[in-house]
Amino acid sequence: MQPQDVAPRPAPSAASPADPVVDVEQAEAALVEHYPRLARLAYLVLPPGLGRSRRVLTAHALTQRALPRSRTTTPVIPAQSTGRAVDPGYALVRLRVVRTALEAGLPLRRRAWPRRSQLPPLLPHVRGLKLFPRSGGADELALDQRLSALSGPGRAAYVLRGLERLPDDGVRQLLDAAGVADPEAALREADGVPGRYGLLGSPEFDPCSLQARPTDLLRRRQHTKAALVAGAALVVCGALLGLPGDGWGPDGAAAPPYARNPAAEAALDPGRLTKAAPAAWETSARTDFSVWPARGGLTGDVELLRRALAVWARPGEGVGVSATPGTATGGPAGPPQLLYAGEVDNARVVVLHDGLRLVRYAEPKDGSAGAALDFARTDGAGRAEATAVVLGRADGNVRYLTAPWVTGVTGRDLVEPVSGTRELTLTDGVTSPLASPVQQRSGGCTSWNVLELTDGSDTRVVSDLGELVPARLTTGRPGAAKDASGAKALDAWAPYACSLGTVRGQGVRSVNAWEFAAQPLPDGTGSGAWVCTRAETWRGEGTRVLAQFRTPGGAQGAVAAKAQDVPACGERDPHVLAGVLWKSEGGHWYLLAAGSRGTRSIEATGGIDDSADGNLLTAKAEQGARAQLTGTLEDGRTIGGLR
Repeated sequence: MQPQDVAPRPAPSAASPADPVVDVEQAEAALVEHYPRLARLAYLVLPPGLGRSRRVLTAHALTQRALPRSRTTTPVIPAQSTGRAVDPGYALVRLRVVRTALEAGLPLRRRAWPRRSQLPPLLPHVRGLKLFPRSGGADELALDQRLSALSGPGRAAYVLRGLERLPDDGVRQLLDAAGVADPEAALREADGVPGRYGLLGSPEFDPCSLQARPTDLLRRRQHTKAALVAGAALVVCGALLGLPGDGWGPDGAAAPPYARNPAAEAALDPGRLTKAAPAAWETSARTDFSVWPARGGLTGDVELLRRALAVWARPGEGVGVSATPGTATGGPAGPPQLLYAGEVDNARVVVLHDGLRLVRYAEPKDGSAGAALDFARTDGAGRAEATAVVLGRADGNVRYLTAPWVTGVTGRDLVEPVSGTRELTLTDGVTSPLASPVQQRSGGCTSWNVLELTDGSDTRVVSDLGELVPARLTTGRPGAAKDASGAKALDAWAPYACSLGTVRGQGVRSVNAWEFAAQPLPDGTGSGAWVCTRAETWRGEGTRVLAQFRTPGGAQGAVAAKAQDVPACGERDPHVLAGVLWKSEGGHWYLLAAGSRGTRSIEATGGIDDSADGNLLTAKAEQGARAQLTGTLEDGRTIGGLR
């Protein structure tokens, strides 16, 4: 049975000798200092049936009228549950706010003059606009509905417990001083509402942080009148909106919500997050991030998911935001898909996917300030690219969340592939830590750890390049490249592994290594290998091409030429031409140049003039000489050397 409002009885006229006397100046100081908190208290105690706009104006009116006209006494209210004493001036104005808010909820009676608090407030008043607090989420809405079912004293008891943190004795005494006939019944009512007191500090219940909407927009056609109304409303809104707030609320490190609309509301509702069925990837025509199931031990933590979505939409000043080049960092257009929510090392991590981007939210597990938000493009990902996501990095190690079709993972040093693999465990798709190569510098590179993932009969090799999605490593001629698995492919990559450090943080999707020529050395010491490595990006542009030359016995390849945003060495144009000045063991200098298969001749001009038929050129040179290379293909087309 729904409890009925109990009419507050008149406040006691006689003050106890122990009750402190409060001057008007003391009460005014307390009112000004705690105005936002008192207005929030009035707004929460007022009956929701008034409507949000009228509740806002009434809350401000009651708070402003709480200032006494002369010196008065206030009952001694016990200290807060934190043990902190209450300022007598604040206790007085708080009591008057609660009393008038309870009176405002009383029904009008026949043959009795209405109380001032029961009538619409004369001031503040806004014409032509409706003012109401910013909308909260599903939890705030549910709490507001539960509070609306309580009587006025019951709401007051709940709010005094949660917002003012008063013990039950303090609530009982304050309600008694406010004229409530049965404070004990009010406390029992409040016991029926779950104690989610943290929600009382959300923007949903803040009458000092407002949104404005028009009332009769269609009827107001005269521009002059509309301008006057808007000007008056602007003055009032400025006074109200300029008042300070009371903290972040349940959105954590998110910035204040400056604008809301139904689509944005849906996108930020944790209850509307999409989740793929655990076995969806087995029957789906697509095998990408869209069929990853939601994993992790915190997928049911609604508060964590709410914070992640709110920070995604409105990252505050304390949020570190990173994004791969060409990746938008705006909020989701609709409810995103949840891929992971759980604890990773010293952080709580949430990974979301909106069809075009992966988003990782991380917050400290100890509850300290600060959060991180990382974005990466993943549009067009296939089974080969959607194999793993970086969950976190700590102490030089990296953990991955793997695709549901991955059945095994190992770690390997790509610089020394013969050293074998290190078995990694998989727990709900999460790998055990693997040393990350992202902190290494190319000049001092002695190892480069990669991740090998078993996908049925296939093995894929990926490398952490400091981003959310590791880059896929392949070998072979462009257009026919294959995953860098197997002893031959790993040996081919080993001398060039450290060159991966030059494409860190560039939004790289895959890197291919292709030996396009082998050139006999003029001093008869063997043949040098020409390898082209091409890093493709998720955004299409920004590709990086390196032509590297390695002499027999050399531990690493030397970069002979490089270029960016060129088709050379790619699937669209697999041809490439590069040259290098090389010094023999006898101290002689040579220009060594090589083109890919299909190169009919090479010509050097400028500092060195020479030419050769075929795809190889060896010419005597001087130290520091420079030459311009031109290659002629079998179809007659000419290509220039990489620079």
